[in-house]
Amino acid sequence: MNEPSPRLLPAALCDYAPWPAARPHTGRELARVLALLEGAGFRGGSVALGHGRDAASKDTAEAFADAWLSSGGRLAAVVDWPEDAASWLRQARRLTRPEPDAWVVAAAPVGWAQMSRRLRHSTDWDPRRTFGFASAGDSRLVTAAGPGVLDGMCGATADGRLWTVRRGWVVESDGE
Repeated sequence: MNEPSPRLLPAALCDYAPWPAARPHTGRELARVLALLEGAGFRGGSVALGHGRDAASKDTAEAFADAWLSSGGRLAAVVDWPEDAASWLRQARRLTRPEPDAWVVAAAPVGWAQMSRRLRHSTDWDPRRTFGFASAGDSRLVTAAGPGVLDGMCGATADGRLWTVRRGWVVESDGE
């Protein structure tokens, strides 16, 4: 029996409009994401890197990949996805199938809301082992994705601070 798609309909996404585009990453943001991975014990591990197809997300993913590989890390997979798709199932499977140590996300909020729902409903993906750039740390995204979908995910703000998803909220802080 097939499960219904967890895809959010356009009308549901309108409740949280206007949605921002992905933003170019900053040096402080990239440094924080790398530090978060190291602090979580993933230094030198395998990371599955997912990103949207917009220019800012692609550039951020490329910068992360270069920095991660230079630090001795491995890329288990690099997967991109569109902002709108029928289901995102193929991309979700490609992102989780290599069973990486962690996931890193560079994407605009709408695309990541859709992709995270697919990951949570159809794979063994764990948001607690997922790290994102500033564009993924949007409270509207967390609400749209639904209860529990992103709880535990963390990432970096543009100024290098930490954000964490806790009980449906994006909480920012200076600490680890």
